Amino acid sequence: MNKITTFCILAVMSFTTVLFAQSDDSGKSEPRSRISLGLKAGLNFSNVWDSEGEEFEADGKTGLAAGLFLGIPIGKFIGFQPEFLISQKGFKATGILLGQPYSFTRTLTYFDVPLQLQVKPIKYLTLVLGPQYSFLFHEKSTYTFGSNSTDQDIEFKNDNIRNNILGFVAGADINISHVVLSGRVGFDITKNNGDGSSTVPRYKNQWAQFTIGFKI
Repeated sequence: MNKITTFCILAVMSFTTVLFAQSDDSGKSEPRSRISLGLKAGLNFSNVWDSEGEEFEADGKTGLAAGLFLGIPIGKFIGFQPEFLISQKGFKATGILLGQPYSFTRTLTYFDVPLQLQVKPIKYLTLVLGPQYSFLFHEKSTYTFGSNSTDQDIEFKNDNIRNNILGFVAGADINISHVVLSGRVGFDITKNNGDGSSTVPRYKNQWAQFTIGFKI
């Protein structure tokens, strides 16, 4: 996974260098028409929902989000904005499994790649929406099943849990000079449990994300 992240970061930086070399060097063009590259960091407020009606209840959880974003104008009012983020999601849950009550807390760390359409109605506001690819590469869980409690902190191993997830995000950026204040909401389109034979409850992630960024 580290090799994938490193490759993506290097590819974005190389691509952006070429684009900037071809852009106007005067720096006086309309901000909405300029290419931008930046860093962002903030928080996710996440939970899960069960789309198939299992006896499964969950409470929300807070996690970190950080990474790169790239703004590529298609015109003054339209653009394309991919992002490359490390993003923590998760939940606290209770339910019934094999006739016994259980509870667990789970932190899921994803490599998220939202591919967003930009709509730029005014200079200081950018609206974004689009699909998101997520790769799950680490999980930390605390289980309580009956009278037993265990902690696990492992590099992700597939126990028929889908680690490639397709989702959707939408939100807005407020642009104040080089500072970007961002808000997003998102949800998974695909559920977590592969072919359905996993022993953990099936669910989909949903989250709100708030970040502050700096762009060049």
